Amino acid sequence: MRIGIFGGSFDPPHIGHLVIAELACEQLGLDKVIFVPAYLPPHKMGGHRSSPHHRLQMTKIAVKGNPQFVVSDIEIQREGISYTVDTLQYFKKKYPKAKLFLLIGGDNYVQFVTWKSPDVIAKLASLVVYPRPGYDSTVLPHSYFGKEYLLQGNKLDLSSTEIRKRVFAGKTSRYVVLEKVEQYIVKKRLYKK
Repeated sequence: MRIGIFGGSFDPPHIGHLVIAELACEQLGLDKVIFVPAYLPPHKMGGHRSSPHHRLQMTKIAVKGNPQFVVSDIEIQREGISYTVDTLQYFKKKYPKAKLFLLIGGDNYVQFVTWKSPDVIAKLASLVVYPRPGYDSTVLPHSYFGKEYLLQGNKLDLSSTEIRKRVFAGKTSRYVVLEKVEQYIVKKRLYKK
């Protein structure tokens, strides 16, 4: 079995996240992608605009209908800082015979060596790097462990931060998040004062 692990804040989960997961399934022959909303990401210590519960619910809504996409609440249950190495160790125990692939953005890839236990992460999973604006998507700048894959596809200039700013300003998030995610944001009055 080939499993992609896709961690992040998902605040909110947007179309770009879904496209990245779909490209990974197509290009790497993944059987499934597990979306893992972080309780508290170590590189985003400024806090979230919505609670872990809301981010988990929005991610479940976003992936609904795609049998290859599932959501895990392991980091939210664990609470505290969400370290990728701990999450990968959990999934390696849960799926001991599976080949794991960690999906990360090009912006995160260039700072990967600053993560907790990058050498252990690289032993547990192959890195799948997806293009981000401002990052040359034609080549990886260097190889940490020789187990990296570069996803091919157009850069989607979408960011959860910009979506939150739009909603805060009273603008729509239509077409950048799924309709049911947008409805959830409106119903729960997320990203408002």
